[in-house]
Parts: sequence; structure tokens; C-alpha cells
Amino acid sequence: MKKRTVAILTGGGDCPGLNAAIRGIAKVAMLDFGWDVLGIKDGYDGLIEGRYWKLQNSDVSNILPLGGTILGTSNKANPFGYIAKKGDAPVDVSDRVVENLKKWNVETLFCIGGDGTCAIANRLQKKFPYIIGVPKTIDNDLLCTDQTFGFDTACSFVTESLDRIHTTAQSHHRAMVVEVMGRYAGWIALCGGLAGGGDIILIPEMPFNYEKVKEAILERSKKGKKFSIIVVSEGARAQGEGYTVREVISDSPDPIRLGGIGAKIADYVENETGIESRVTVLGHLQRGGSPTFFDRVLATKYGVTAARLAAKNDFGKIVALRGTEVVGASLEEATSGLKLVKKDNKLLRDAISLGTSFGF
Repeated sequence: MKKRTVAILTGGGDCPGLNAAIRGIAKVAMLDFGWDVLGIKDGYDGLIEGRYWKLQNSDVSNILPLGGTILGTSNKANPFGYIAKKGDAPVDVSDRVVENLKKWNVETLFCIGGDGTCAIANRLQKKFPYIIGVPKTIDNDLLCTDQTFGFDTACSFVTESLDRIHTTAQSHHRAMVVEVMGRYAGWIALCGGLAGGGDIILIPEMPFNYEKVKEAILERSKKGKKFSIIVVSEGARAQGEGYTVREVISDSPDPIRLGGIGAKIADYVENETGIESRVTVLGHLQRGGSPTFFDRVLATKYGVTAARLAAKNDFGKIVALRGTEVVGASLEEATSGLKLVKKDNKLLRDAISLGTSFGF
């Protein structure tokens, strides 16, 4: 096979499994195909600013269990609206990115990231068509794939946290609100909340009614259940209300940072029911640490499949889990929207049958 140079970047928020995916791509590229592999530093920032290094086999050895990314990442850099320093107007530097890739003789660019990173990759392929996406995000909100790596680890942490919250909630007869990540998708709250025995789960896709939340807690009290666990996604919102925004980052492609809905709900519950309430925000703990067994295997399979797609010159694709198989799917289709929880979702219906309230 013809020798070629390929490049890997990790963009957006970090999550467990990134290093496993890097390893999967790089090992197959080096060992099976004899390619040179460049590691782009800090996501699209490195592509724009010309920062990279040539990876050696030793660079991608012993990184499988490591959280984070050895390449670094950025959730602000966007080649189509680059802001060099705060206060500057955004500038389209995508041509500079293409020039750098050509200067480095890159024949394939692997973009590992969530919806933002992959959306940029899809746009960039109009100028540099030799791109393959690898889906990662704890939010699990990318279309075309059953699951993204990072999601299983985040849900496992939420489950463990709820197990711990249960003991103190039960001891003190409290309503405990646990706010989890997920942005506009409720997958972490739904899956982590179900696995952790959440009594009430509030997700962005189905705006809740405060009265229904109160009713669910009081109904539990009538049955002798003196505590309640409320799992709330950061994007959850009451009917007729907007999202609770923690801050706005003006120089970010997605400037909205959600957060604070958990505190609102805890205050409401205590004021309306008289039951002492506490809120715990799990925050970035959900995206840190070592990946679970499932995420290590999934990220590895994604990396290996991505490298093999490149070997077949099958570009414009994103690797995707379909059942038990990892296949190539359309990058354009995968970035055409968000994968959200629907009312007919079987897991959601199962949770309702088990007595879980979703506040609607």
C-alpha cells in the first residue's frame, strides 16, 4: 500500500475514551499500513496555528486506560469563525487550515469529536474532502450511531453517584436533586437515572410541570417513602419556560452554558412540600477519569474502523455503531441534527411503567 501521512485531532469537550480512539487509529495506521501519523495539538486550534507532532508507536502505547486526550482539545476554535484573542471579530481561516494540511502532506484527517467538531469537519470537507469523523460525546446526541463513546462512562459515574446519594437521602428523609450534563439531550439523565433508581427524571425533550413534580413527591410520602431522588438534566425546563443558562461564552461556537436548574427545583420542592431538599451538581466529574470497559472497546473499534475506511479511500464518513457492528455512515447526515429522546422511546416507557415520574 502506498505510504501516506494522516493526521488526528480531538475537538470539543474531553471525555473518557479519546485516547483509546487515538490509539486505535494510530496503531492500525502505523502497524498495518506503515503510514506516518501526525497528532494535531488542541483540536482545530492546532490546525489553524500549525501545531502538531509526528506520533511514534511509543506515544500511543499505554494510553488505553487514560482519561482526557494526549493531543489536547479546544471547544472554542472554529476555522470558519476564528477568534485569535478575546474581543476580535471572528474570521474565516479555513483556507489556512487547508494550506497547512497540504503543506504537511496530509492525505487523511481524522476528526474525533461531538456534534460541534463533526459539524465543522463536515463543512471543512467541502474544501478538503479527505476527512473521516469519529463520534465521541458523553451526551450521546449524535445521529447515525447507536452510541458514542464517553456516554457509558458518564452514565456509570451518575449511577454510582445516585447510589451514594440514596444513603444520605434515606437517612435524613430528604429530597435530593442531582443535576447531570447532556445539554439539549436527556440521555444521561434517562439512562443514568434509571440505573441509579431515580424517582423523578427530568429531561430537556419533555418540559416538566412543577405541580406534577410536587405530586410525585407527595404521593411517595403518602406511601411511607420519606425521601425522593430527582435526576435533572442541565437542559431540563418547565413548561412555558426557557433553558436555565449559567453563562454565555461569546467566543465559543456554542456560547450557551447551561446549569442551575437543579437549584431551582430543590428550592421549589422544599418551599412547596416542606421536605428538606439538597442539590448536587455532578458537573465535569462525569466527563473525567478512566473509561469503562465498554467505552474502551467501543472507542478502539471506532479507531480501527476509521483507519480501515481511510485505507479504502472511503471519505466523508463517520464511524457508527449499528447494533453490534461498527460501520461507516454519512458525515453530512450525522451532523444534520441532534439525536434526542422521543416520547415513544422504549427505555422511557419502561421507566414510566416502573413508576418513575417525568413531570409531565
